[in-house]
Formats: sequence, structure tokens, C-alpha cells
Amino acid sequence: MATLGKLLLILFVAMTGVYIGLSIHSRRLRRDKLEREWDEEIRHGDRARFIDEGMEAYHHSLRRKLILGVYVIPFVLIGGIIYLTNYH
Repeated sequence: MATLGKLLLILFVAMTGVYIGLSIHSRRLRRDKLEREWDEEIRHGDRARFIDEGMEAYHHSLRRKLILGVYVIPFVLIGGIIYLTNYH
């Protein structure tokens, strides 16, 4: 049981690194898209405000929440494997 705990702890730390990397990458892509949209299409008003409002909308988006699957999927798979190995 202690080995499983160590595995889950290591997995949690690794998935935290992956989550942080994906989150930063996704935010950077969204910001770049907003900047490109401003430069190519809008070009009037306050650019910083447009980008801030777009990033605020991103923070409430489904895409940002789906990145949390980085934590859920591995733990569900490990739980499923343990269940099938021991009880099936």
C-alpha cells in the first residue's frame, strides 16, 4: 500500500508539472490569437482592454477546464487497472 501511495504522489507531482506547462501554453496561444485578431481586423479602441477582456473570457471557458483532465484521466486509469486486477 505504501508503494501505491508513493506512485500516486510521484504521479501527482508529474501531472502538476504537465498541467502548469499546458496551462501556460494554452494561455499564450489564446493571447497570441487575440493580438493577431486585433492587429488584422479591429485596430480601433483600446488594444490592452480588448486583450484583457478576451483573456477574462478564456478564464471562464471550457477549454481551460478541460486541461484539468490531466489530473483526472491518469488517476481514473490507475484506479480502473487496480480494480480489474484485484476484483475481476
